[in-house]
Amino acid sequence: MKTNKSLPYLFIAPALLLFTLFTIYPIFSSFFLSFQSMEGGKYEFTGLSNYTRLFGDDIFWKALGNTGVILIVQVPVMILLALVLANALNSQLLKLKGFFRVSFFLPAVTSLVAYSILFSIILQDEGIMNTILGFFGIDAIQWLGDPFWAKVSIIVAMTWRWTGYNMVIFLAALQSLSREVYEAADLDGANRIQKFFHVTVPQLKPVILFATILSTIGTLQLFDEPFNLTKGGPADSTMTLGLYIYQNGFEYFDFGYASAIAYVVVLLVGILTFFQFKFTGDKS
Repeated sequence: MKTNKSLPYLFIAPALLLFTLFTIYPIFSSFFLSFQSMEGGKYEFTGLSNYTRLFGDDIFWKALGNTGVILIVQVPVMILLALVLANALNSQLLKLKGFFRVSFFLPAVTSLVAYSILFSIILQDEGIMNTILGFFGIDAIQWLGDPFWAKVSIIVAMTWRWTGYNMVIFLAALQSLSREVYEAADLDGANRIQKFFHVTVPQLKPVILFATILSTIGTLQLFDEPFNLTKGGPADSTMTLGLYIYQNGFEYFDFGYASAIAYVVVLLVGILTFFQFKFTGDKS
């Protein structure tokens, strides 16, 4: 029976067309846009002016610093917490595993609007968090009104939302690990902590790297939490690169400059991913 070799290409053509139209084209279009600025109602090629403008933009550097702080603090805390939770939920001694797994994963599928409203209520000056602190004699904290605590609030909100997502990834990887290695560690007299750091973590290294890279990319693009909770304030203390791209593009309609910032984020993602691979020694 004669087969038409072009038939498979016909099947994938619609998907390929949509991918080209909505993914490939915007990537190249925004790259060219980053070299243009609005002049007299139309975009004109202005070379590297949008990129050189970044060097004198204080808000850009503040957004870069805020994103860096959140990245350095939040990602390691979340990854470590997800690892510990996954290890605990994989234990044979734990009862009601299904309940705990669903409970910890639930924030990842919670509506962003509902989640933001929830944290706004909790972190109000008269909110639940300050009420609890009051029971212990601690003065109320301006969680969303103080530059330091606003940043802490963003980190806490992100950790609450995404720890369960990473936990599920680690849990799936844990269940595929070889039991023989743990039995050998038992014979050598290793306790639970030693097995966690010397058996579990090394075997999960590729998965940890995968989750860390995903989390790094997500943090560099961070937009939802600062937009919904603080709008980048107070005094730009929670302004992030993602939020600054949005402001320039959709509030100031300076799409050329917003595109230039977006490609700086792409460059940062590439550099950080490279160093993460080098740091973990993964040659593949």
